[in-house]
Amino acid sequence: MYADIVVDISAGELDRVFEYHIPDELLDKAVVGARVSIPFGKGNRMIEGYIIDLKSDVQFDKTRIKNIQTVLDDGISAERQLITLAANMKTVYGSTMLHALKTVIPVSRQVRPLYRKYYKLHVSGDALQAQIAHCRRDKRLAGRLRMLEYLSENEQISREAAVQGLNVSTAAIKSMVTAKLIEEIQEKHYRRAVRPQTEAALHVTLNEEQQSAVKDILAAPGDVHLLHGITGSGKTEVYIELIDAMLQQQKQVIVLIPEISLTMQTVSRFYRRFGDRISVMNSRLSAGERYDQFMRAKEGDVDVIVGPRSALFMPFERLGLIIIDEEHDGAYKSESTPKYHARDVAVWRSRLCGATVVLGSATPSVVSYKKAKDGIYHLHTLTQRAKEGSCLPHVTVVDLRQEFKLKNKKIFSQPLITLMNERLEKKEQTMLFLNRRGFAGFLSCRNCGYVVKCVHCDVSMTVHYDGRLKCHYCGYEQSMPKQCPSCGSPYIAAFGTGTQKVENMVMEQFPQARVLRLDRDAASKKEGVDEILSEFKSEKADILVGTQMIVKGHDFPKVTLVGALAADLSMFSGDYMASERTFDLLVQAAGRAGRAGLPGEVVIQTYNPEHYCIQAAARQDYEAFYAQEILYRQMMHYPPFYSILAILGEAADEAKLEIAMKTLAEVIKQAETQKNAMTQEHTTGITDADRHKKDVGKLEIIGPANAFVARGKDAYRKVIYVKCQKQRPLILLKNQLEIIVQQRPDFKKIYIQYDMDPINMY
Repeated sequence: MYADIVVDISAGELDRVFEYHIPDELLDKAVVGARVSIPFGKGNRMIEGYIIDLKSDVQFDKTRIKNIQTVLDDGISAERQLITLAANMKTVYGSTMLHALKTVIPVSRQVRPLYRKYYKLHVSGDALQAQIAHCRRDKRLAGRLRMLEYLSENEQISREAAVQGLNVSTAAIKSMVTAKLIEEIQEKHYRRAVRPQTEAALHVTLNEEQQSAVKDILAAPGDVHLLHGITGSGKTEVYIELIDAMLQQQKQVIVLIPEISLTMQTVSRFYRRFGDRISVMNSRLSAGERYDQFMRAKEGDVDVIVGPRSALFMPFERLGLIIIDEEHDGAYKSESTPKYHARDVAVWRSRLCGATVVLGSATPSVVSYKKAKDGIYHLHTLTQRAKEGSCLPHVTVVDLRQEFKLKNKKIFSQPLITLMNERLEKKEQTMLFLNRRGFAGFLSCRNCGYVVKCVHCDVSMTVHYDGRLKCHYCGYEQSMPKQCPSCGSPYIAAFGTGTQKVENMVMEQFPQARVLRLDRDAASKKEGVDEILSEFKSEKADILVGTQMIVKGHDFPKVTLVGALAADLSMFSGDYMASERTFDLLVQAAGRAGRAGLPGEVVIQTYNPEHYCIQAAARQDYEAFYAQEILYRQMMHYPPFYSILAILGEAADEAKLEIAMKTLAEVIKQAETQKNAMTQEHTTGITDADRHKKDVGKLEIIGPANAFVARGKDAYRKVIYVKCQKQRPLILLKNQLEIIVQQRPDFKKIYIQYDMDPINMY
């Protein structure tokens, strides 16, 4: 047996692995993730590395491959946890081991640590006084004199302080080091990702429900807990108490949040309680800042990390708690290979180190809630808002069909206009939510119906206020055409509405209002999101217009009105989770209103007021929604009752892609036929009912068909879906397909991705 070994995991040196032979006496210990001692380089110096993969053969000269010296078994280190996670992700979600490993080591190999230079005296006593006297007699040594006099009274000085504060030239400093008057010391310097907070800590007294949740979670360490609390029920206060308990036990904590826009608010609240032990990890940090937070976590300089998905992979040696706030959010599912779900990977990691997992949400995912109902997770419920006098807002559902009959063609219904005017008079704030950024949805010709699409993708271009057309899939931009590219008609115009257009409409309808907009376009710069949210929270604006970024977890005391302008936008997305996402968004949006004791109002504008997800959201009744949704999932063979494997093919040549995907579909059908024959052989003589109970591994195949985006970035895309009640047959099928794709020449220019929606993993 042989092993692929990476030798520098901490610095992210993952571009290359080294092959080593595993001696027979080490076969039992040499597992993926194990730390080993190996001879390295021409001098065979002994260094440490980590096994990232095992194999039975190598392509190179076996006589030149060195042996692993020893397996260093000293417990499950953070590095070993991460490598084991990568191996699990490779197996379940489908990717190369190196690709999975780079996902769990979220730092760049190009980054190197920063060092600061400090200087101390190398002479003392009479020798020092003689040097000072010499410098006083020679005016050319004035800088040297200032340096020596300062160090005679202080232990050390930084290079920056010496140059800028004492006005000592770098040449003078270098000459003093050469003359051995002072010695130079280099200390590692970490970039700080969290700005110090000046606000005083808030000590909140938990209510009975919160106290009970904290007590019960701490009483079941190492398990998975679902904290189901209505919006404003104080889930964050529960998190803070749990973190405090972990820190008292000298353990470390990871807090996952779905959006980077939540970082400022979350970190601010935690910082006031825990100070410099808090740090963040997200994609808005520079490569150097991300590297430093990774190393600070590894060296124990911080105990709590807050951030989106990538924060899950911080190298904590004493990890005791993983919190996933808004666990229902789709942002926890990776869109790039490996397409992992942070919730599932968090549970895997907790099993490796004995950490507790807390999933929190006002609208738990259907999958998680069923696990809680089945007793796989512990369920804790918060049924009342935490702030005294605060209650859930009143919700009004407006049928836009009736508004149209009343000749109201504006985007704002009459009830919403009335309530917005009332808020402006009362000096209270309003949030308007639309799940589409840009100025308008698409550009279409009124003469022939032609829709302007991206030249690289099979998606319509979005119109922006600056007159540019942008593809939100690949980023391509072009100017707005004056005539229809198809028929030459001048009657080409924008249809649909985006956040930029809503912002303009608000300013026209309410000229006295101060308006802010928050979407990914408005907040493209590093601090853009924080600046906009801070401005709104400090009441420098009356109305905030935004996408779903504004409805996730924010707490604005003066917001008493929330308007969901087009609730139907997410309801018909062609996804089995469309109703769940719509319900989640509407309830979360409604939860922003009336959180500080002031009565809240919510207006949901829709063309489908009778739909069960709209009705349940209006009542903010999760149980009613779950009861309907779980029946639909069971009937249609969707999670949590079935796992789904999506096989996505992508190629520049559409004809070759079609042939390749049909080949994979035939392989899947043959595998199912062979499995059914074997099952029939082993169930002869039993009843049909019993056979049905045993046949839980049946594969259901859909496709190949065009993907949701059939062409993107100049590549054609097709997909096959395979459903199964058990996850293992899908993993075995994926492994079989991976071998075929690797070995067959007709797949050479076909890019295949796998997307697993797993269940029954623990």
